[in-house]
Amino acid sequence: MTSTTSRAATIVQLGIAQTLAWASSYYLPAILAVPMAHDLGVSTPTVFAAFSAALAVSALLGPAAGKAIDRHGGRPVLAANSLVFAAGLVVLALAQGPLGLFTGWVILGVAMAAGLYEAGFAALVHLYGKDARGAITGITLFAGFASTVGWPLSAWLELEWGWRSTCLAWAALHLLLGLPLNWRLPALPAAAHPAASPLDATQVDAAARSPSSHSGTRTAVLLALVFAVTWFISTAMASHLPRLLQAHGVPLATALVFAGLVGPAQVAGRLLEYGLLRNIHPLVSARVAGSLHTLGAAAFLFLGAPAGAVFTVLHGAGNGVLTIAKGTLPLVLFGARDYGARQGLLMVPARFAQATAPWLFGLAIDRFGAGALWFSAALGMLAFAALMLLHAPSAASQRRD
Repeated sequence: MTSTTSRAATIVQLGIAQTLAWASSYYLPAILAVPMAHDLGVSTPTVFAAFSAALAVSALLGPAAGKAIDRHGGRPVLAANSLVFAAGLVVLALAQGPLGLFTGWVILGVAMAAGLYEAGFAALVHLYGKDARGAITGITLFAGFASTVGWPLSAWLELEWGWRSTCLAWAALHLLLGLPLNWRLPALPAAAHPAASPLDATQVDAAARSPSSHSGTRTAVLLALVFAVTWFISTAMASHLPRLLQAHGVPLATALVFAGLVGPAQVAGRLLEYGLLRNIHPLVSARVAGSLHTLGAAAFLFLGAPAGAVFTVLHGAGNGVLTIAKGTLPLVLFGARDYGARQGLLMVPARFAQATAPWLFGLAIDRFGAGALWFSAALGMLAFAALMLLHAPSAASQRRD
């Protein structure tokens, strides 16, 4: 098998495994929260509180998971994590009250720490080093359809057999599909990587020249701020977008159509990153993407309901590219060494921001209605400003063929 074919197979395997991981954890409460709450005798917010607890656990354990991938590679960590995903879903399916509910979600939080994008990115950097940018984009193209696949499948399973059987079905998929896919990942870094664009190499080589402690700390703080703000916005929109659109006068049926544009726009943004933007420094594409939520929000706020589709498409496209930036920016700004541990640390604030986003933005909509969009637009401007304060490692990183 040639190295190019091997890399393509790795991207497909890991992309499918990532889609399964996202669909059976992050996107699960949107469909199962209400039937879970009804059956367990708790409120729906209690189910989301358990989900937030899972996100908090994943934030705390993220650095350790990244360090384990740095040391042992992605295959053993991700394969073992498939078992953790399955265990959490089984415990959730067997829950009889709040204790079982929270226990299941906490176990899923452990799995999310070592099973979502950050772990996948770290696994690819372990395999391909400075050449991992294209592979990172590749797996996000697959997992960009996690909600598209996961929500209808969970809804159908819940309708036919109930939420407990739905959790068991997802657990079985982790054992029968996720585990083999993760175990078939390459065990060792490639001896020689296919040539990336010259830009990729110069970016990372420059980044590896050991920036000063002050400069490195400043860069890390700015990156952590960008990741926290953009994950807050992304999670807030994922939780409340149809409701936010309705608060601005968009009818329910139209709001659902507009909200449905986010997924395709995310994938379109990632395809753009994979094609046209692949020879542009990731910091430049991140800055463009970081402005799109605010631009779309401004159009919606000033033009009203007719601009709802513009808002959702711009938000989705920006979010799609920023997801890739969460993997590529630490790579080009700091280099491949200790990538997983550093990535885990950078994402700790983002995970906590993500955990609070559904609740805080829900309160904002309750209090301000459509005006809550001013809040997310201002946060988008903050992320854009932080990206503008970041600098490419050196002028050499801007070379072209």
